[in-house]
Formats: sequence, C-alpha cells, structure tokens
Amino acid sequence: MHKVELSYLLSAERGKDALIRNPLMDMLHAVREHGSISKASRELDLSYRHVWGSLKEWEKTLGRELIIWDKGQRARLTEFGEKLLWAERQAQARLAPQIEALRGDIERAFSTAFDDNAHVLTMYASHDAALSALREQTSPRGLHLDIRFMGSVDAIAALNAGRCMMAGFHTLEQPGMASVAAQTYRNLLKPGLHKLIGFAHRSQGLIVAKNNPLRITGLADLKRAGLRYVNRAEGTGTRVLLDELLGQAGMKASDVHGYQSQEPSHTAVAQTIASNAADAGLGIEAAAHEKGLGFVPLVQERYHLVCLKSELTTPAVQALLTELQSPNWQTTLHKLPGYSGELAQSGQVLSLLAMLPWWSYRKPKTSTK
Repeated sequence: MHKVELSYLLSAERGKDALIRNPLMDMLHAVREHGSISKASRELDLSYRHVWGSLKEWEKTLGRELIIWDKGQRARLTEFGEKLLWAERQAQARLAPQIEALRGDIERAFSTAFDDNAHVLTMYASHDAALSALREQTSPRGLHLDIRFMGSVDAIAALNAGRCMMAGFHTLEQPGMASVAAQTYRNLLKPGLHKLIGFAHRSQGLIVAKNNPLRITGLADLKRAGLRYVNRAEGTGTRVLLDELLGQAGMKASDVHGYQSQEPSHTAVAQTIASNAADAGLGIEAAAHEKGLGFVPLVQERYHLVCLKSELTTPAVQALLTELQSPNWQTTLHKLPGYSGELAQSGQVLSLLAMLPWWSYRKPKTSTK
C-alpha cells in the first residue's frame, strides 16, 4: 500500500476550492477533461514536456499505467487512473470539513508570525493545571505558550541546554539545605545565571477514591497491607516531594506497595485511581476534583518558573510577567481547586537565594601578613 504525505503552500489568497492540492490528480483530471497532454498542459499553465515527464515518472513510482497513449486518439485515463482519481476525490469530499478545519488552524498559527505584537514563549515544565489554564488565557491576548510537560529535573536541564526559554518546577516552601529538593535541584540552578519567577501556591496530597472509602488520612496509611499506591516517574517534582515526605515520616520506599509504578502526570494518577487500578497517589487537588475523586491534603508548595537572566527582558517574558500580575489571572487561579496566587507572588521576580536557600558562600580569608 502506498503512503500519503501532506504539504501546504503560503499564498496571498486562497484557492477556488477546499481541496488539498495534488499535482498528479490535477494532471489526471486535466487529461480526462481535455483529452490531450498539450491541452492539459495549457490548462495547468505547465509545459508539455513537464506534464508528460511527470506522468511517466508517476507511472514508474506507482507501478501502474495511468494514461492510454494511442497515437491519433484522445488521451484517456486507464481503468487504474480513473479509480485513482475517483478514490482521491471521494476522500477529499468525505474529509472536506476536517480539511477546512486543518487549514484554518494552520492559518491561525501562521498569523502569529505576521503579528508584530504577538509573542511565543517555549516552556518545559512539570505537569500543572494552572499552566494549562494560563495557556488558554494568554493565547487570545497574543502571548502563545508552547508548553511541553515533563519532569522538573528534565525541564530545568532543557532550559540549561537552550531548548526552551523557561522551565517550571515545584518545591516545598523554603526546603532546607539537606532536603531531597536541594540535592535534586542545587546543581541545576545557579544564582546570577537564573532568575526565579513566582507563579502559584498549590496543595499537594493523596488522591483517593470518591468519598475515601478506605479512610486514608496520611502517608502512614500507605503501609497498610493490600493498599495500592500509584507513583510518578523518577525526576518529577512530585516524586521528589514524595521522597521528602517519606523521609520526614521515617518511612522507606519499600514501605509503599506500588512505589515503583509510574504515571506521567497528575491527571494520569487520578485516572488510575478512578479506574480502580490503584487506591492512592500523590498529586494536586485540581486533578482529583476533575475526576470526581477524594483528596487528602498533605502540604502546600510553591510552583516556580525559572529563566536565564539574559531572557528576563525579552518581550515574551515581559508579556508573561504582565499577565501573571493581572487581576484576570488572579481570578482564574483562584477558581482552580487548591491554588493561590498571592502567597506565590505570582509574576514577581524573586531572589533565588532567598526562596531556595541551598547555597552558602564564604568570603575568602584576608591575609594578615
């Protein structure tokens, strides 16, 4: 079976119909309508040699004859040529609404490039419901957030490698120097190189079944025999948080049945519990609420945005800061279960050393000689 590749053109005006243009089908249609290669060439505004050569090349590619070339007779399509043209027109007719929608989506995407007031900001970030809401809110205002959700560690690494303009990660409020968060993020972030931006304050806890039938109240319940836990992947901020909380509770990973399981997002954790494939998983309240599940709050944490200092004054980052500080965004944030904006100083550039006090610098000793 032959495969299909799609392409498109940028032009000042749209064509006369909604078809996806294909040069072979245009040639076959013109030959059938006009009965000769020369007339088809004039109709298509192409040279005879080009049309004749292209048709021969297509016959070689498809392994079938397309045109009956009887000398002195009208050129006509072979049975295969007729079936090929009919099949293509049938597919185009059936998919016309989808084709039109696709064309519209591509045109809207390209309109950003021609809008001098529009900005695109590429962000790699830990999965977060508020970021999804922010993307929806900023797009009509000309700020287009190209967000790729991944683990916090990978997001910051991508920022440092130059693959994105901004990264998103989360930690407990001012985690200590010996914390798991400090051990995880300290070498990835550098005061003087990175700038921290307040984004949101959110609640993390155990997502459980609706009405919490197992009466789960905290991490200690995860040690119960038969209780099934669903975890996040290594390198995610929520996995870092779980290890932090287990250490504070004097628990080990081996105490949790299901610690080795992995789901890529808070939504996936919630879906696993909703489908009764697990009994509990650490996640955000918004994910539990979306699936109609129970939620046992455990901690409040900050969700941080971080960029290189050199990017802070760029139009895209400045547009983001303005949006985050707007009353509209604060209203949106407060509507999300478990989120707050004021405590996180949303949209404010914050001191990396003050918010994440993991680094200590000693002044060099001065010589007394």
